[in-house]
Amino acid sequence: MKLPRDISGVQAVRALQRLGFGVVRQRGSHVRLAKGTLTVTVPAHGEIAPGTLQNILRQAGITVETFCESLR
Repeated sequence: MKLPRDISGVQAVRALQRLGFGVVRQRGSHVRLAKGTLTVTVPAHGEIAPGTLQNILRQAGITVETFCESLR
């Protein structure tokens, strides 16, 4: 499955929260989420670039399919 191209930072944060991540803090427009020992920082402004989204998913240990399912 291909990476979605039109995901905003707010949508990404909501999807990660559905997958069990919790918001630890927010500084400016960047939200830090954590689940156990995993931490991920998501830029919560505009659309996320495909490379940035790919890095977020890699750091979170989530596949593209799992992420896309949590968007719904």
